[in-house]
Amino acid sequence: MTDNQLIEGLYKRMCQAMIDKDTATLNEIHAPEFVLIHMTGMRQSKQDYVRAIADGTLNYFSATHDSIRIDVDGDQATMIGRSRVEAAVFGGGRHTWPLQLALHLVRREGRWLLLDSRASTY
Repeated sequence: MTDNQLIEGLYKRMCQAMIDKDTATLNEIHAPEFVLIHMTGMRQSKQDYVRAIADGTLNYFSATHDSIRIDVDGDQATMIGRSRVEAAVFGGGRHTWPLQLALHLVRREGRWLLLDSRASTY
């Protein structure tokens, strides 16, 4: 598989793990220093992000991927994923959001990990 295929697969795996509340997969594919930057600017560490998915603070129900753009430079990569995501977060109602995630990734010991993600809409 090419790096682009591996990274696209990782993004889709992340989305499915969020839907399934699969904390083992989320812990496996995110680097220890991972940070999620929400649309509001709030920053969440990997631990807080995974805990929020597990406890229902962040609830994801489906994701339909519109586009995925990947740029690889050696052992670093960036990815812009645009997906329509059905979610209910921070006590709000269930809605479908046009969610864009700008991700930075790093290859460590032969596998890609998510370093950070900045959420916005498109």
